[in-house]
Amino acid sequence: MQRCLSWILLVVALFAVGPSLAQSPDGEAPRWFDLESLNAGLGEPPEEVRRQTPREALRSFLTLTRRGDFDSAAHLLNLADLSPGEQAARGAELARQLASVLQRGDWLEPADLPSRRDAMIVAPSGQHPMAGMPRRNLLLTSLEAAGAPHDIRLARYRVGERPPVWLITPDSLAYVPALYAEYGPSWLEDHIPSRLQAPLGELRLWEWIALPIFLLIIGLVGWGVHRLVDWLVRRIFRRISGAFTGRVQTPIAFIAMALVARMLLDYVVSFSGAVTTSLRVLLIIIAAWGVGLVAVRLLDAFLMKMTQSLVGEIDDTRHRDERKLLTSLYALRRSIILVTVVAVIAYVLSQINLFGTLGMTLVASASVLTVLVGIAGQAVLGNILSSVQVSLAKPIRMGDLIVFEGQWCYVEGIYYTFVRLRSWDERRLIVPIRYFVSQPFDNLSTKNPRLYRKIALTLHLSADIAVLRERFVELARREEYVVDPDRLECHVTAQREATLEASCYLMTREPVGGWIAENNVREGLMAFIRDEHPEWWPREVVVLGRQDIARGDGGAAS
Repeated sequence: MQRCLSWILLVVALFAVGPSLAQSPDGEAPRWFDLESLNAGLGEPPEEVRRQTPREALRSFLTLTRRGDFDSAAHLLNLADLSPGEQAARGAELARQLASVLQRGDWLEPADLPSRRDAMIVAPSGQHPMAGMPRRNLLLTSLEAAGAPHDIRLARYRVGERPPVWLITPDSLAYVPALYAEYGPSWLEDHIPSRLQAPLGELRLWEWIALPIFLLIIGLVGWGVHRLVDWLVRRIFRRISGAFTGRVQTPIAFIAMALVARMLLDYVVSFSGAVTTSLRVLLIIIAAWGVGLVAVRLLDAFLMKMTQSLVGEIDDTRHRDERKLLTSLYALRRSIILVTVVAVIAYVLSQINLFGTLGMTLVASASVLTVLVGIAGQAVLGNILSSVQVSLAKPIRMGDLIVFEGQWCYVEGIYYTFVRLRSWDERRLIVPIRYFVSQPFDNLSTKNPRLYRKIALTLHLSADIAVLRERFVELARREEYVVDPDRLECHVTAQREATLEASCYLMTREPVGGWIAENNVREGLMAFIRDEHPEWWPREVVVLGRQDIARGDGGAAS
């Protein structure tokens, strides 16, 4: 039994160690692919063909194909899938097609590739997952054709004892015909004279002429669509919610511009990779922004219509369930907008393949980026989080009457970064929501709108409080907004040398009506004292002594 167990352990150890020993004699990962022969049908490569490093290989291929030397550029392809007799003819054609695909499909820069022969990434420890490891296969770009992605790769090969070289892989060359059908010359380019095909800087001569015309056509399309939608809104769709139809002209125009530009790039004209890549990214962003904005405007119109039909004009006189419903609708709107923005950003990033091309750079600079975003967006993020807090806890609701920093205000809107308050004199206070939740405020509509009101009168010490109390109760019972007449109170709450303070309390149905009732009762009490007991008003009492009287008499006599 022990012997069998020993043999099993030995076999398991051999399977575990075997792959690592097969990598290379010294146990390191292989640095190239070994071949018996390489492009035998092409002969020896010219001196201008440089293939020692990935950067040299790509730069050499692009330089040779721009000059039209496709025979020499074929030496930068691994034509192992072709017979030696086909390599000379097919190699040049594949080089020409691949150059056309790379020119229109992506913006490739040789400087982005490693300059080391082993393609090792030299980076400080921990900043790149593959730092210090040699590589023998690199991804140049990934292009989509017929709904499927196709990778174009460089790989390192060695024949016998010759120095290893970097070439386009046979698997990548197998995709070239399909990619050429997708990214090859357009109908317009086939009819451009050869003298306009000459390169001028990063672009060709005809591209410098066609690009302004292309942008002018797109601009005219956007202007025409904007005018058309505006006419349709004013003439045909007038009865639809103005919150939607009055603000969709611009996003619809941008969507139309993006669609027309995409059709022109696909079927009429195709620019070089630098222009095409920039235009495609810009068109994706514009289209996603337009669709998202139309969706948000449609949501706004729907919620506004629902609010008007279910709630109507909102203030603190409406039932608290209606105000709570409106607050929930606003919270739902903010949540949907946030989800829409995140979805649009995710869609744009997935379409432009940002994580595939810049992923390692973002990983390397993640800490710096986090600090910068945290500093720059601290106020905005704080307001958004405070908005979420208000939506969940609901310390205020739409239409609530509050006292904020000494001002009576209605809550008119709760947004991502601010709260809009309507003051009693119809002014609008825009308060950052983070500041709002950090300050104390009185919510007069939270639980019950009923409120005690106080009327304070300063009277002479001779005032008869019992008579005043009877008059107060009589006046308070007449008021519409006064409730609980058995809870009416009137007492002396303070006394000074020559005056006293009489405080009258009444319970009112709601704050605004209570303020009106308080003023009415105060005016009635003042009229009662003025007409029937004017001696109750405060007055200064001066006590004169005999000497003062004598001096007064003497002065009068004289």
